[in-house]
Amino acid sequence: MKKTQQQQHHPRNSNRTSNNSVLGILQGLIFCRRRHLGSQLLPFFSALVGCFLFLCAFVSFLSPPINHHHVHHFRYNNSLLDDEIDFHSHIRNTSTFLVPRAGGSLGDEIWKLSQSEFYHGCSQKSETFQDGDVKTNPERFLMIVTSGGLNQQRTGITDAVVAAYILNSTLVVPDLDNRSYWKDQSNFSDIFDVDWFITYLSKDVNVVKQLPTIDGKSFHPYRTRIPRRCDPECYESRVLPLLEKKKVVMLTKFDYRLSNRLDTDLQKLRCRSNYHALRYTNPIHEMGKKLVERMRMKSNRYIALHLRFESDMLAFSGCYFGGGDKERQELEQIRKRWETLHKQDPDRERRQGKCPLTPEEVGLMLRALGYGEDVHIYVASGEVYGGQETLWPLKKLFPNFHSKDTIATKEELAPFAPYSSRMAALDFIVCNESDVFVTNNNGNMAKMLAGRRRYFGYKPTIRPNAKKLYRLFLDRGNMTWEEFASRVRTHQIGFMGRPNESKPGKGVFHENPIACICQDSNSQRFNESKNQSQIKPTNQDVQAKKSDRYESEVIVKEQSTIEQRNHSLTQHVDNENRIRVEELPRRNENGSDHCDVKLCHQTNP
Repeated sequence: MKKTQQQQHHPRNSNRTSNNSVLGILQGLIFCRRRHLGSQLLPFFSALVGCFLFLCAFVSFLSPPINHHHVHHFRYNNSLLDDEIDFHSHIRNTSTFLVPRAGGSLGDEIWKLSQSEFYHGCSQKSETFQDGDVKTNPERFLMIVTSGGLNQQRTGITDAVVAAYILNSTLVVPDLDNRSYWKDQSNFSDIFDVDWFITYLSKDVNVVKQLPTIDGKSFHPYRTRIPRRCDPECYESRVLPLLEKKKVVMLTKFDYRLSNRLDTDLQKLRCRSNYHALRYTNPIHEMGKKLVERMRMKSNRYIALHLRFESDMLAFSGCYFGGGDKERQELEQIRKRWETLHKQDPDRERRQGKCPLTPEEVGLMLRALGYGEDVHIYVASGEVYGGQETLWPLKKLFPNFHSKDTIATKEELAPFAPYSSRMAALDFIVCNESDVFVTNNNGNMAKMLAGRRRYFGYKPTIRPNAKKLYRLFLDRGNMTWEEFASRVRTHQIGFMGRPNESKPGKGVFHENPIACICQDSNSQRFNESKNQSQIKPTNQDVQAKKSDRYESEVIVKEQSTIEQRNHSLTQHVDNENRIRVEELPRRNENGSDHCDVKLCHQTNP
C-alpha cells in the first residue's frame, strides 16, 4: 500500500523537479540579460547625472548669494501690516535694513497737533494804524520786480505792500520774474486775482494796475536795488529821497528785501497781504480743488511731500548724494552756471544740515515717525535727479504714491503745463490742504506753507532736522529698527510744526508769523485745570521727557541739597538769635531792663 502510494506520488515529484529546473534556467537567462543591459546603460546614466550636476553648479555660480534676512516676519496674528521689508539702499548706504510695513501704534497723534485748536490767525490792525489813503503821497509810485520761482516771488509781493506803506507811496501791481531758471512768462493777473488784491488792501495801501501819468506826464521809473532785510529806517534813508526826486522808483530783484523784525502793525500788514489779499485765479483755484477732492477719494487722510531734488537745486546746494564720479561731474557742470557761487565742502555741508534729504531718507523718516505703507502720499516736485531709480526706495516704502500727473489727465493740465508757476500753484493748493505737510529741504515753498499752516490752525508740518539725522542715516545698518525709529522721533522734537516750537524773531517771518497768531484765553484755563496725569502725552512729549530726565534728576538733587543747607542755616541763625534775645537786658515800664521778644528781634537782627 505504501509502495503503491509512493509510486503514485513519484511522477508529481519528478514533474516538480523538472519544472524547477526549467525555471532556474529561465531565471539565469534573465539575470544574464539584465547584467548585459546594465553594463550597456551604466555609462549613459553616468553621463546624464554628470551633466545635471554641472548645470546645477553653473546656475548656483551665477545666482546672487542667498540673503537669509529676506524673510517676512509676521506678528500679531500673522497680519500683513506688521511684516518687514528687506530694504536695500542704493544711495550712500548699501547695507540691508529691515523696515516694518506698519507705522506703529501711535494712532491719531501723528495726524493732529495737541492744543492747536487754541491758536488762530489774527492780523487785524490796531486803532493807531493809519489808513493808506490818509498817509499816501499821490505823487509817489513804488514798483518792484520779483525774483525766483512762485513762492520766492510771493515773499517779494507781500513785502512790497509793507514797503509802499512805509514810503507813503502808491504800489503798482508787481512785475513777476520772467528771466530766471523757470522762464515763466506769466504776469501777476495770470496767477493771482488782481482785482481782489487791490480791493482787499485798499484801506492799507493804494494799489494800481499800471503806472499812470502824473500831471499829464509819463515817467520812467528809476531802477535801483536795496540790501536784503532792509528795515524801515533803511527804506527811509535809501529809497525815500529817490521817490521825492524821481517820483517813480523800481526796486529790482525784490526778494527778502524787508527785515524780519518790524513793529506789530507792520507785521500784521504783511500777514493780511500774504494770507488774505493774495488769492489764486479761478482756473487755478478750481483745478487745485479738483486735485484735493481726488486725493480725499483715495483716502480720508493724506500726506503732501514737497520734494526738492532737481539737478539744479542739488548743484546749488554743493552736496553730493552717493552717485559716484558721474554725479559729481554732472552737478559740477551745472554749478558753473553761477559764476559767483563759491566751491563748498560736501561733507561739511551735510554735517551742518544744509543738504536736502534724499527720497529714500524721507521715506525712512516718515516710517520712523509712525506712518505705515497704507498712507497715501501726494508728491509735489520737479524732475527728480536720477528719475525713477531715485524714487524707487520711497515708492517701495509708500506704494500709494501720487502726483498731479497721476490724478489728473493731460487734457486737464494742458492750460497750466507750459507755465511752471501755475503748476507750482496747483501743488501749493494740494499741499496746503493736506493733513500733514512734509518737506525734504527748507526752501521757499516749505517756508511759505509752514507759515500759512501755522496761521490757519497749526496743521502738522514736518521739517527734517537734517543736522541730527544725517549721521543716523549713515549708521542705520548698525542698529535695530526700534532704536533707529526712537532716535528719529527724538531728533524731530521741535521740527513738527507744533505751537511755540520756535522762538519769536528767529528765522524768516514768512515761516513763523508769530506776531499774527493769537492764543485763546481759555487755553490757559484748560492747561491749569488738567492734571498732567489726565493728559495723554504724545510720543514726542515722551521722548522729550526721556531726554531731559537725567538733567531733571540732577536739578532735583541739587535743589534738595540746597534746601537742606538752607534749613540747617536757618536753625543755626534762630539759635543764635534766641541766645542774643535771652542775653539782652529787660526793661519794664518803669525803665528797668526788659523788652518784648518780637521787638528785640526787630531791633537786633
